[in-house]
Parts: sequence; structure tokens; C-alpha cells
Amino acid sequence: MSIERPRHEGLDARIADLVAPTIEHMGYELVRVQVSGKERPTVQVMADRADGAPFTVEDCEAISHAIGAVLDVADPIKAEWVLEVSSPGIDRPLTRTKDWERFAGHLATVELDIPMEGRKRFRGRVIGADAETARLRLDEGGEVALPRANIRRAKLVLTDELIAATAASQTATRN
Repeated sequence: MSIERPRHEGLDARIADLVAPTIEHMGYELVRVQVSGKERPTVQVMADRADGAPFTVEDCEAISHAIGAVLDVADPIKAEWVLEVSSPGIDRPLTRTKDWERFAGHLATVELDIPMEGRKRFRGRVIGADAETARLRLDEGGEVALPRANIRRAKLVLTDELIAATAASQTATRN
């Protein structure tokens, strides 16, 4: 079974392609790579545990050491840079089909690259997704199917319901 990787572009894509095999070999899944800053860029890598267990500081440390070495050898950024490794958090980005399916029913915001139906921003309850389309039940009513290739950013909204669901799933994973 192949692992679905999130879509990246440019330098983010090059770095994702470099670090994903190492992360996956270690038992994690890549959620997002984002490079920001000019003078001393920050390479932010978000990952999940493939086994669904809670992500720990030790996980961040292990990933950081492993992919830091990969990036040092590949040298995709020709200047000094900083590496940050983190979990996606509760109000996580929705980057893979499994994220959209797992968090169906929860509130999310989506920003598009190219406007659709006269707008770039959407907010509503996640219905689900497939490889091409993500679906939301909009706050103002109705449903929308958004082309995933046009999604710049999608993330969950922190709500009491999401916090409770996350706590319940972590408790179930520990038992």
C-alpha cells in the first residue's frame, strides 16, 4: 500500500521529496513542508505517527536529527537555514485525503489559489474528499466541491467539539 503524500510546489516540494522517505521509514507520515523567510529561512516539517499514537517531543527530536542529516547532504537551500519539526496540532492542516475523511463533520477553513464562485475563502463542515475534490457543507448553507489542486491552504478550526474528539481518540490509542 502506498502512502499518500501532501501536494507541495517549488522548494517545498523538493524538500518534501527529500525527507518523506526517511520520515516514512521511521514510522511517520509527512503532513506538510513549508519554507519561510529570506535571510535565514525556516524549514518547517509537520509529521504524524503512522500508528496513530500521540506525537511526542521525542518524535520531533528523532525526525529532526534524521532529516537534518538528509538536508545537510542534499543542500537544497544554499544559505544558512533553521529546521523546525512539529506535530500538526489539533487545528491541523488538511493536506491528504485521509485527513479530510478522518475529520469529516468538523469545522474547517479553505483558501483557494484561484477564486471559485467569485470567492477564494470558504468555511464549513468537512464532508470528505477524494484525490481530486474536497467537500464542505458551508456555514451559509449548501455544499461545495473544491478542486484539491486549487487549494492553497485548508485547516481545521479549533472548537470544543474538535478538542473533545481529539482527546477521545488519543485516549483510545493509549488503551
